[in-house]
Amino acid sequence: MRKWLPLIAISLGTFMLLVDVTIVNVALPDIAADLRTGMGDLQWVIDVYALALAALLLGAGSAADRFGRKKVYLIGMVLFALASIGCALADSSAALIAARGLQGIGGAAMLATTIALINTAYVGKDRGVAFGIWGAINGAAAAAGPILGGLLTEHYGWPAIFVVNVPISVLTLVLSVRVIRESADPSARIDPVGVVTFTLAASAVTYGLIRAGEDGWTEPAPLIGFAVGAVALAAFVTVERVRAYPMLDLALFKRPLFTGLMIAAAATSLGAFSAMAFTSLWLQSVLGLGPIAAGAVFLPLSLASLVCSVVAGRVLHDRVAPGLVISAGLALIGLGSALQALVGSASSWAVLIPGLLVVGVGVGTVMPTLSAAALAAAPRERAGMAGGAVTTFRQLGLVLGIAVLGGVFAGRVETVVRSESSLPDAHQVAELLTGGQARVVTSSAPDAQRGAVDEVVHTAFASGLRWAFLVCAAIALIGAALTFFLTRPRRSVAAPDQVPAQIG
Repeated sequence: MRKWLPLIAISLGTFMLLVDVTIVNVALPDIAADLRTGMGDLQWVIDVYALALAALLLGAGSAADRFGRKKVYLIGMVLFALASIGCALADSSAALIAARGLQGIGGAAMLATTIALINTAYVGKDRGVAFGIWGAINGAAAAAGPILGGLLTEHYGWPAIFVVNVPISVLTLVLSVRVIRESADPSARIDPVGVVTFTLAASAVTYGLIRAGEDGWTEPAPLIGFAVGAVALAAFVTVERVRAYPMLDLALFKRPLFTGLMIAAAATSLGAFSAMAFTSLWLQSVLGLGPIAAGAVFLPLSLASLVCSVVAGRVLHDRVAPGLVISAGLALIGLGSALQALVGSASSWAVLIPGLLVVGVGVGTVMPTLSAAALAAAPRERAGMAGGAVTTFRQLGLVLGIAVLGGVFAGRVETVVRSESSLPDAHQVAELLTGGQARVVTSSAPDAQRGAVDEVVHTAFASGLRWAFLVCAAIALIGAALTFFLTRPRRSVAAPDQVPAQIG
């Protein structure tokens, strides 16, 4: 039993930081009401955490290699715990967003070290068992996030979803100090310019997308965001092409297989998970479900994903080309999102279940194959970078998906409110609706108009969700097609030792 204590310490930290990607979703209506905030800030509450994970993961991995993986893991855990306290004590949306950003930095430091720590702690058969358990923990985190968030929010209030991290962090910290061995690679190089330019590019584009959804695509704020993002991205590409030890070796993208897998990673997160926040607002503020019930609605996706990931890993491994498996999984995610787009003004939560099940099967089909395929698609000396790139692109897909869908969702809600009601301030009403305050809109209407206003609320929300799901479906299906095309086997005239084996 003692030999598995390092795995327990690593898995506890991984579970905690991955749960925090989705645990916030079902608490959004309560956060909006308590902090009196709207859609834009709610998007940042989710996005800033995923953005920090995406932007800093590869840089944190290089720092861990250079200065010590255990040391960086412990520093990340302490920062994560302190930031969680900050989230729980936040009395404004700005304070909560800032604390969530710090949480993401700590989470990136932890997540960047986990694979290397497991690799150092175990050898041979034990290493395979350890990675299998660690992968299952990753899936369990996705399954536990919505329901755990619902339980804590309904019984103790939304700050509890952050407070719960503190005792887990303390337990994990004490255990990690005692059982995890330090390891480092003094020859590793850090790429601070790459980290800064990549972070600035991702943040500026996300800011532009969120502001475009709030203000319009031609307003100064989103245009400035896109311009800064473009300049920062150009700087990142320029720097990474000339550095001897880049944070991300752009030469990997010359391989169609690797490029296809990165597209699949982003499309999976965007298609499967980026609409969950808006769905949660509908379930609670329009249909009146409590946080626990709203979290339970997502269980079919999570449980189907868990079951199918085990089945796919055992049945499809080494039998079907990984590129084909991933393409099929993305197609299922697209189909499931399209099924959820059947939501209407008179629909109940049950309309989502068939689509959530299909999405879950798709996610469970993609996930076990994606990381292994990425590692095989890169040269052996770039395997760690390739594995980190998969996680980075998954988080980027979530970040950009939430930003894009926020604009689509809010735009459709406001359009319906303007066209189907005579409410005096359609823009303000739409902001209340997208901020999770549907009950405020309905209850503040005169008694004679309350029924008509309630119908407009249901129609507007259903329209917004329908378009969000359709965008998810389109992205997933386009991702499936691109992945299939880019990962298909190709003839090569190069010598066998000059290229990796084609696996998809």
